Amino acid sequence: MRSAAIPVPPVPHIVFLQGMPSSFFRRVGGCLAEHGWRVTRINLCFGDWLFWHDPCARSYRGSLAHWPQWIRRFFAAERVTELMLLGEQRHYHREAVAIAQELGIGVTATDFGYLRPDWITLERDGLGGASRFPRDPGKIHEIARKATVLDRETRFRDSALQMALGDLAQNFGNLLMAPLYPRYRRSDRRPPAIPYMVASGWRLLGNRLLRKGVQAQCGRLWASQRPYYLFPLQLHFDFQILAYSPYPQMEEALEEVLVSFRNHAPAGARLAVKEHPWDPGLPNWERHVHRRARALGLEDRVWYLRGGDLDRLIAGSAGVVLVNSSSGLRALELQRPLKVLGSAVFDVPGLAYQGPLDHFWTGGQEPDPGLREDFFRALAATVQVRGVFFQEPGLTEAVLETCHRLRTGTVGTLTRRDTET
Repeated sequence: MRSAAIPVPPVPHIVFLQGMPSSFFRRVGGCLAEHGWRVTRINLCFGDWLFWHDPCARSYRGSLAHWPQWIRRFFAAERVTELMLLGEQRHYHREAVAIAQELGIGVTATDFGYLRPDWITLERDGLGGASRFPRDPGKIHEIARKATVLDRETRFRDSALQMALGDLAQNFGNLLMAPLYPRYRRSDRRPPAIPYMVASGWRLLGNRLLRKGVQAQCGRLWASQRPYYLFPLQLHFDFQILAYSPYPQMEEALEEVLVSFRNHAPAGARLAVKEHPWDPGLPNWERHVHRRARALGLEDRVWYLRGGDLDRLIAGSAGVVLVNSSSGLRALELQRPLKVLGSAVFDVPGLAYQGPLDHFWTGGQEPDPGLREDFFRALAATVQVRGVFFQEPGLTEAVLETCHRLRTGTVGTLTRRDTET
């Protein structure tokens, strides 16, 4: 009598969509291919092609309207088991993620790390407000008890120059070679590539020229001995604002903070509004903040900062208010009261203030030190990977660890490595 045939497990097949303008995705794909995985990259534009155009890559040149139908057929016909992408909120990505989840395909999203400077984020299904990382203090403590002590020493440095050059090549490539992908539509609200880059470059140059003046302004703020609260602005086209906040744009969040500060903050306190370091000045927030401060009678209480030492600004503040900026993590590390207006992985009871904004100005409390330490330990052990996207040797470190987590099915979970002592 013949014995029953042992079923052969299907070969894992991973599809990569848009990623960082670097070799990171291509190298992760190569690592998985060496371990027997099928690997496909789908290029949606010429900027994608620039960073991955070997035999694993293919192009989608159809319309955005036809993308869901096309990617559904592709997932089914090619027996795709995994999907990986940079963030899940780009329009093409949202459609692909929804279909993948419907079909039982695993989804891995990545981006810059919650921890800085030498970590990347690697999570199942979504980031930020969509993160699966628990907001329950008890569950955070439970994870931390099983994890290794967090090594806070910086091991790797990334290259801002390589990142800028990659972004430049991607955007200009899309502009100059648009006829090759004529139906491609960007999935964000940034201004067109050339005006955006010109404005960003001009703003960065201006900030550099104004550095001494900004330092003097910060010095006066600290020397005044008056309490101040810090509100770091975010890019108004950032998906953290568009997808993970109740505000359609940054202007509404800013207005809420200004009005609440006027009505409920201590009379002698100031509000320092800090510009995002990569803000292109479109819109001109400095002009807008000064205009609204005058209209609200806050001319001498609201300071607009085009720069400054973020750590020192946080450390010297009476508290930090933000939508969901990663500055919140620095506020926790520096033990400052924190109020989150949007949805963020660090909006945890005991870490961030859970009451209304109006009460925060006088009722905010410092984060619980024990919970804070367990939060960072649990975060690093589950949804963070050591390494960087652009510069060696951190790039290779990130590639190898990402490949390991995908192969072992441990994205977003504790692995044996994270629990070894």
